[in-house]
Amino acid sequence: MHTPASPDLPPQEALPAHAVDAASAHLGDILAIAVEHGPAQRALVVYDERTPLARALTEAYRRNLPDARFIEFDGATPEDVLAAFRAMGAKDLVVLVQSTNFRLDGFRIRVELFKLGLKVIEHVHLSRMPGPQSEHYIESLAYDPAYFRGTGRALKARIDVAPHARVEGGGETLYFSSPLEPAKLNVGDYSEMHNVGGQFPIGEVFTEALDLEAVHGRVQVHVFGDTSYRSNRPDVPVTLVIERGRVVGTENATPAFQQVLDNITADEGEVWVRELGFGLNRAFTRERRVDDIGTYERMCGIHLSLGAKHGVYPKPGFKRKDARYHIDVFAVTDAVYLGEERVYADGGWICNK
Repeated sequence: MHTPASPDLPPQEALPAHAVDAASAHLGDILAIAVEHGPAQRALVVYDERTPLARALTEAYRRNLPDARFIEFDGATPEDVLAAFRAMGAKDLVVLVQSTNFRLDGFRIRVELFKLGLKVIEHVHLSRMPGPQSEHYIESLAYDPAYFRGTGRALKARIDVAPHARVEGGGETLYFSSPLEPAKLNVGDYSEMHNVGGQFPIGEVFTEALDLEAVHGRVQVHVFGDTSYRSNRPDVPVTLVIERGRVVGTENATPAFQQVLDNITADEGEVWVRELGFGLNRAFTRERRVDDIGTYERMCGIHLSLGAKHGVYPKPGFKRKDARYHIDVFAVTDAVYLGEERVYADGGWICNK
């Protein structure tokens, strides 16, 4: 069976008309430019009405996709939804608007839709972004291809040849004293990818050290993903002390942050630092946040992952079955250097060619 409507979501006021208008404009650009949905392709929108943000996005899709089929998830059977998916043809579009995340027994929705050759736009955990955060989320859907693609490609070009890197912030420096893995892009350009689409909002370039033990130094964390997958912002940034790629000490750790470290240590034995993420989405900043950590991950700045799990870059000695944690933490960032070139200043990326 699928997940029933959540009784624990408090009633919220509908979003203002200007927010729905903005969502409609932004989604129109995503449909036309990013996923290149055209009149020759069919569209299916599976949605719920549990939150104002879900209702606003659904209305925005109705405006952009007047000929699409719309299915309310809570009013349909799993068989209805699966049949609708399977009736679609390759390069058709499926949109998922989810206040939580839809579940169908034994069917990993996005993975299986990609296997069917479908384009996918997924909005997930919308219930974690109530009130003003809903409008932040809508703003994050704005798609500027020149910025996302230009900056993303420029960062990748530099990451892929950098002999080393460093992140400076709050008086601390974290060093990546080895080359970096070939960077991956999430910038709304699927021309060289097997799958088209994914989870929105977008805006990220990510890599990690080629030699994980070459990561060392200190870094301040202003937000971290807590055990409920929400953005947790301590009053004072937590300082991590990192040696040979592992967290070996902290300063100003809160109980919630210590719980994250304790959980990783209990299951993995030590706390590795893996992903080096370059967030591009200018709708989110250190001060302008949303509670859903998977959405906030696109924040314009640097994030790292704690824990041994990072399936994109296999490393000797890391077994998938033993690597359980990939916890996003967000670095206080004043400057980022790839080699000796500064690529981040004054809260933004300064390379676009």
